[in-house]
Amino acid sequence: MPDKRLVAQRADQLRALHYGDRPLVLPNVWDAASAKVAAAAGFPALATGSASVAEVLGHADHEAAPPSEMFAAAARITGAVEVPVTVDVEAGYGLPPSSLGARLTEAGAAGCNLEDSDHLLGGLMPAEKQAERLAWLRAATRAAGVDLVINARVDVFVQEWGSPSERVAETVRRALIYFEAGADCVYPILAPDAETIRELVASVKGPVNVLHRPGSPSFEELARWGVARVTFGPGLHRATMRAFGDMVARLAGGADPYDS
Repeated sequence: MPDKRLVAQRADQLRALHYGDRPLVLPNVWDAASAKVAAAAGFPALATGSASVAEVLGHADHEAAPPSEMFAAAARITGAVEVPVTVDVEAGYGLPPSSLGARLTEAGAAGCNLEDSDHLLGGLMPAEKQAERLAWLRAATRAAGVDLVINARVDVFVQEWGSPSERVAETVRRALIYFEAGADCVYPILAPDAETIRELVASVKGPVNVLHRPGSPSFEELARWGVARVTFGPGLHRATMRAFGDMVARLAGGADPYDS
């Protein structure tokens, strides 16, 4: 088990990184090896992505992987580097907030993503219920001596809830409720365009995480709009696997895999 004082220090470091002059760019890693590469590149903190971690472990995304395997993978990642790591725990794997907080702390996580999709019933969890879970998680981790950085993922766009204009309003409503409950940052994943991102940042009055995909606004634009944090979901892992696929295809064709 990691030194709890060190984990607490890393949580404080991660929180402070959300308030710099430029967005905190967090490469999403999937195992100890990728974490070491990203840390060696100079990133001050890292994130895991559940889809990539689950795939490496042989499972599908959306809580198909056993929680024990996901937390064990997270522990190997946090133990491989000397920078804070925030861990994607999807919707919490059905664990009570106290157990979820304990598992995160035991894994050495400085922060976590917790989403409001309901993987059991489908659709979105009621915002008030999710806020209770966030508040309980905040209280549990503080009681354990680690003030975990909580990134509350808002899945309105993922679930295609309502009309486009209703989605923005509902995302803002949920974000404000989640901040009130103790979230440090909100993550309106799949916010569809620059106008929506700008509107969300201006409306929620707190740190906002944006998913960066091909064609996304530049980091310079995101900085101008006040975006606090940028992550990549499974994008880096998928790009890595495409490169590997190209190499083994050349090898299978009798060519040198190292020739581009």
